[in-house]
Amino acid sequence: MIELDARRFALRFVEIKTQNPWMLTRQYWYLLSSLIVIPAFMVVGFTAITAVFYSTLVAWAASYILRDTALLPHKVITALANGSRQVLNIAVTTAAAGIIVGVVNLTGLGLKLSDIIVGFAGGNLILTLVYSAIALWILGLALPITATYIIAAVIVAPALIKLNVSELAAHMFIFYYAVLSEVSPPVGLSPMAAAALTGGNPFKTMLMAWKYTLPAFVVPFMFTVHPDGMGLLLQAPAGDVIKVFITSVIGLATMAAGINGWLFRKASLIERVLLVVAGILFIYPTTSPDFIAAVMVAAVAAFQTLRKPAPQPQ
Repeated sequence: MIELDARRFALRFVEIKTQNPWMLTRQYWYLLSSLIVIPAFMVVGFTAITAVFYSTLVAWAASYILRDTALLPHKVITALANGSRQVLNIAVTTAAAGIIVGVVNLTGLGLKLSDIIVGFAGGNLILTLVYSAIALWILGLALPITATYIIAAVIVAPALIKLNVSELAAHMFIFYYAVLSEVSPPVGLSPMAAAALTGGNPFKTMLMAWKYTLPAFVVPFMFTVHPDGMGLLLQAPAGDVIKVFITSVIGLATMAAGINGWLFRKASLIERVLLVVAGILFIYPTTSPDFIAAVMVAAVAAFQTLRKPAPQPQ
């Protein structure tokens, strides 16, 4: 999507002078110690909380390797204060998620909700996936990714598994949409944070991020609507994995071109519709729709190639 936008707006290469990232890594490698220390402590047998506590002490001690990164007492106090404030939202949300999961498990509500989703969809797999995606989107509006997945694993996964969706595919479907909830309006936390860092308009930033990720919203359907789609999860013979991977990449690129309105040049409304439909046909993990999709893309490409360019304003 970004590449297509760059071509649509005729953006040019801009050189930014900065320090070599490898040099920075060699100079400040010790600041990444937690990535190794935490797993090492857990391998030894420490609990997650204990491992994080001791890795924090290691990171504090390692900060004194260079003077400019040393966490002196006043810096430690500031860091602890900032960390305490930032953890409040996460702690409260996680505690609420734990209560919700406990209620759902102990009362059997999760099984009932899964029956409601399946019954409302009339046993149709596509509708069940759509309703499940909507439920995940609503959950993700107020919960972080991990909490959304934990709750949905109890509520949504049974509904998908009842319709013969692989357990692995069902949980990947849930996790994928839990991640995508971070960029979904009206509460896209990630683009909101990006807008705060850059000073941009939060709502416009969120809608732009949502536009860029729209093709990704169909990815979970690839490995759930048909058994052949399990090739995307590497749960199929090598030939099927390669075929599904190639057609999925082509399908996503085609759909991105249709959503963005640009292939080789600006696409008309009809061309955009054809590209989006072709992308969906490519994404469906069986061979028969691929030929129809290929013809549609070839027709749009040929028409754009043969069409005369619009006159440039003088």
